[in-house]
Parts: sequence; structure tokens; C-alpha cells
Amino acid sequence: MMASFMSYFGARKDPKKAAREAIVSLRQQLQMIEKKEEYLQKKIEEEMKKARANAVSNKAVATAALKRKKMHETELDRLAGTRLQLEMQVNTLESANLNAETMAAMKTAASALKSIHGDMTLDKVDATMNAVQEQAELAREIGEAISNPVGSAMDLDEDELKAELEELEEEELNMRLSEADHVPVHLPPSAQVKDKQPALEDDEEAQLRELQAALAM
Repeated sequence: MMASFMSYFGARKDPKKAAREAIVSLRQQLQMIEKKEEYLQKKIEEEMKKARANAVSNKAVATAALKRKKMHETELDRLAGTRLQLEMQVNTLESANLNAETMAAMKTAASALKSIHGDMTLDKVDATMNAVQEQAELAREIGEAISNPVGSAMDLDEDELKAELEELEEEELNMRLSEADHVPVHLPPSAQVKDKQPALEDDEEAQLRELQAALAM
């Protein structure tokens, strides 16, 4: 069916454009069928009313109305089948058009990926990653060699370093104790006054004795 639509619109026509035109044409036909169905439904209701109105008084008229009603119902059923076929064709065309557009997009993406990758292969990627890893390791080793001073590669005696540290610690403690022994003791002002008061009293007594001796002479 899809091929018949393509052949109808011409082999040289763009498939996407042909599909869109076919879908538009089918939808227009569906609209016409829906209008025809509405018309037939109204006619069926009219003939039914006429048959009821003449069912007792004029059976011939009522019978003719029922016949026309039956004809309209048959036509309505036929249109319903046609409408179903058209709807199926629309769905098929829309799905085919969507699939074609999806495949075109995927093809474009695949072409873009191929262009990006170029002649890249998994073996080349592995080789490149190995080279990067080797250069990174070399850079680390060079950095360590540069950061270490000349002669620092010699093995250091941990016990010797510990003994030297203990010696420095002992010297520092002895120095602190020596400084503490030579720190002068600063007495509060009140204690200093108390210490000076006996000396002042001795001087006053000596002066008094000298004055008494002078008067005795």
C-alpha cells in the first residue's frame, strides 16, 4: 500500500514530501467522510421520527420511512468501514515517515561519529593510553628527583637522630632551670617598707645618743 502511494505521487518525488502529501490527502478524505456520516445520522433520525408518526395512521408511509432509514444505516456502516481503512493508512504513513526520519537522524549521527573518530581504532586508543600512563609515571619520577636535594638519598640512622633529639631536649631543660635560678625575687612594696623600718629606727637612736653626748659636754 505504501508502494502504491509512492508510485502514485511519482518515483522522482521526495519520499518525505510524498508521505506528507498523502497524509494530508487522507485526512481531508476523512473529514469528508465524517461530514457524510453526520448527514446520514440526521437522516436516520428523521426517517425514524416519520415512521413513528405514521406507524398507526399510515403504515405505508411508515414502512417507506423505515426502508429509507435502513438504506441510510447501510451507507453509514459502509462509510464507517471506509473511515477505518483511511485511518489505518494514515497511521501506517505516519509511522513509516517517523521511521524514515529516525533512520535519517541515526545515519547522520553515525556519519558524525565516524568523522570524529577518523582512523581511530581500539588498538590505537590502548597504545595512546599506555603512552600517557608511561609519561605520567616518568613525570612523577622526574619531579621526585628534582624535589630531593643532592646527597639526600643516603640512608639516615634513626637511632642517631633520636639520640641527638634527646640531647637537645636535655640541654633545653637545663637552660630553662638555670635561668629560673638566676631570676631576682621582686618583693611587694609592703614587704620592702617593713624591711626598711628597722634601719630607720637604728639611725634615729644613734642620732639621739650623739645629741645627748653633746649636751652632756
